[in-house]
Amino acid sequence: MSQSAFPADFLFGSATSAYQIEGAAAEDGRTPSIWDTFCHTPGKVLGGDTGDVAVDHYHRWRDDVELMADLNLNAYRFSISWSRVQPTGRGPAVQRGLDFYRSLVDALLEKGITPWITLYHWDLPQELEDAGGWPERATAERFAEYASLVADALGDRVERWTTLNEPWCSAYLGYGSGVHAPGRTDHTAVLRAAHHLNLAHGLGVQALRAALPGRAQIGISLNPAAVRALTDDPDDLNAKRRIDALANRIFDGPMLRGVYDEDLIQDTSRLTDWSFVKDGDLANIQQPLDALGINYYTPTLVSASADRKLPRRDGHGGGEQSPWPASEDIAFHQTPGETTDMGWTIDPTGLHDLLMRYHRETGGIPLYITENGMACADKPSPDGTVHDPERIAYLHSHLQTVQRAIADGADVRGYFLWSLLDNFEWAYGYSKRFGAVYVDFETQARTPKSSALWYAQVARTGVLQEPDAVREPVAD
Repeated sequence: MSQSAFPADFLFGSATSAYQIEGAAAEDGRTPSIWDTFCHTPGKVLGGDTGDVAVDHYHRWRDDVELMADLNLNAYRFSISWSRVQPTGRGPAVQRGLDFYRSLVDALLEKGITPWITLYHWDLPQELEDAGGWPERATAERFAEYASLVADALGDRVERWTTLNEPWCSAYLGYGSGVHAPGRTDHTAVLRAAHHLNLAHGLGVQALRAALPGRAQIGISLNPAAVRALTDDPDDLNAKRRIDALANRIFDGPMLRGVYDEDLIQDTSRLTDWSFVKDGDLANIQQPLDALGINYYTPTLVSASADRKLPRRDGHGGGEQSPWPASEDIAFHQTPGETTDMGWTIDPTGLHDLLMRYHRETGGIPLYITENGMACADKPSPDGTVHDPERIAYLHSHLQTVQRAIADGADVRGYFLWSLLDNFEWAYGYSKRFGAVYVDFETQARTPKSSALWYAQVARTGVLQEPDAVREPVAD
């Protein structure tokens, strides 16, 4: 294998999520999720945007699968809309909802594209939130039932499964800072939600194992923080330790080691006694995994600070309240360097740090980059093409980092570019474009950007192309 080549069986994919692309918010039995409610609450989403239509993938999925095939993708990671297949979060599945995913999966398989299902990407059925949401144990139990329904429907044709996407965001942004649905601001609820998301993962893995053939591969996608201290001062290093506990070890501790670390419990003791962790929970959470997904965008830089009025530059949006429980005396800083349209510093060394960390800590679980990409202020040229050389440079540097991690011994088996399409970017509405494919939100026309065509060459050859090695994009 030459220095620039990836392993022969390396997966080159792209990723999306249901609420961000599907639209058809009230069709075929689908009922509101927390994101439908959040978007229709004035002032919650930039410009009053909603995912009611999004990029209309529900009706345009055939064309989108053709796009994936044209871009040489050999894997596609997408999420299931819980309220599309189980509208109340309880009871039997709606077959019309499942039929949509059956058809999508069949089309992917016909094109030689591996379907990779994520069961939960933040869109909890509103009825379950009304009953208490993720801070309540019952939600984890409902998730396991939902996992069984989807596995029964699709397990004969899908082998790659992810339980949750970024439970940190669900807990901390949904229940802490309130910048994500359901928009609550309760730091105690954050910790309860984190535990019940962990429990949902564990119970979900058990449900999938019971329903799926033995060849199925099951994992989770985390967004671990590459936490760095501003200085070597002991107080700054302690701030790093505390944020590492809240960002990373609160999830990978129980999932990989069957424990909540004592320093995490002590750091948050003024908020909760953790009595919501019941006997048997940790054993249920620590389930054998076939894959660990890592979503990475930018490092996290922290220091100790007594000034509680410093701007919080943690990359997780505004909001008057910090998402971080028991961390009022910790400051978050912008890391130096060039930034994306999200204001996130471009620094692939953080990805290398995380890959090597989880290589050491997982005991050999295969690693996948299940999200990585950048937002750019993309605009079509007068001839209709969309040039995004900065995204090509970003992807090149991060794929180069993946190669370096593999050379250093990490078992990295795939990379999923975020995202396939420009789409609804949560609280930012349609103002941020992460897609490799440009979407005109008025006409829904799709146009592969330069980065899509560059990535297609990498996927076709398995060789990391130089950033300027791309043919001209063609408007759709």
